[in-house]
Amino acid sequence: MTIVHTAATGRDLFMKLENKIALVTGAGSGIGEAVAHLFAQEGARLSLVDKSSEAVESTWKDLTDDGHEALRFCVDITHADRVIELVHQTMEQWGRIDVLVNNAGGPCANDLLDMEDEQWNRDIELNLTATARLTKTVLPHMVEQRSGAVVNIASVNGLAAYDLMAYGAAKAGVINLTKNLAVSYGKHGIRLNALCPGSVNTPAWAQRLREVPDTFSQAGQWYPLQRVGTADDIARAALFFASDDAAWITGQSLAVDGGLTAGNLHMIQNFMRT
Repeated sequence: MTIVHTAATGRDLFMKLENKIALVTGAGSGIGEAVAHLFAQEGARLSLVDKSSEAVESTWKDLTDDGHEALRFCVDITHADRVIELVHQTMEQWGRIDVLVNNAGGPCANDLLDMEDEQWNRDIELNLTATARLTKTVLPHMVEQRSGAVVNIASVNGLAAYDLMAYGAAKAGVINLTKNLAVSYGKHGIRLNALCPGSVNTPAWAQRLREVPDTFSQAGQWYPLQRVGTADDIARAALFFASDDAAWITGQSLAVDGGLTAGNLHMIQNFMRT
C-alpha cells in the first residue's frame, strides 16, 4: 500500500483507494468532478462519464496532466446501449470495477399540475432509471469479483418535500433502490449507500446566480451551519462510503446537508420575531 507523506502535518497517510477502479458519472463538473479529483488523489484509476464532451475532456486532461490514470466517455446515461458499451470498455481496460458513483442527474420540471408526461418521464429516466440501469450493468462484475461499493448521489429532495416533485420522487426511489440492493447483494461482498446533498454550489446553479446573485447567501440562512455546500463536501462523503472506512456500512442514506433536514430553528426564530 502506498503511503503519502504530508509536509503540512508531518503525518503519513494511506491512500484510501489505491489500485481501485472507480466509474464516476457526471464527472465533467460539480460534484462528479470533485469526486473524480479526490478519488484520483487517493489512488484510484478512473472511468469518467459525462454527456458533455468538453466537460469530461477537461476533467480527464486535468487528471492525466497530474499523472493519474483515467478513461473518459462522452455518454448520455439515459441511452442503454451506450451504458453497456462504456462498462464493457472499462472492463476491457481495467479488468474490474471496484467503485461506482451514480452522480449524473438533475431536475427537469417542477409542479405536477404544470408538468407534461414527457417532463415527468425525463426526470424519472435521468434520476432513477439511469441509476438503476448502470448499477444493473456493473453489478454482475462486482458479484464475480466478490466485492464492490456503489455510491448513489440522491438528494434531500428524496427525504422530504422541497418542491421539484418528479425529481424528489426519483431521488426517493434511488434511496429505496439502494436499500433493496444492499440487502440483496451484501452476501456477495457488495456495499451500496446513498448520499443526500442539500443545496450545493455547482455550475448547475449558474443561470440562477446570474438572475439572483445572492441566492446562496439567502439560502445559507436556513442551514444550521449557515452556508450551502460545496462539491468537495459531497466528494469527501463519497470517499468515505467508497473506501474501507465504511466496510461495515451498507443500505444507508446519509444527508450531507449542513443540518437542513435536522430542523429549521432559524426559520422558526425569524417567524417568532415578526
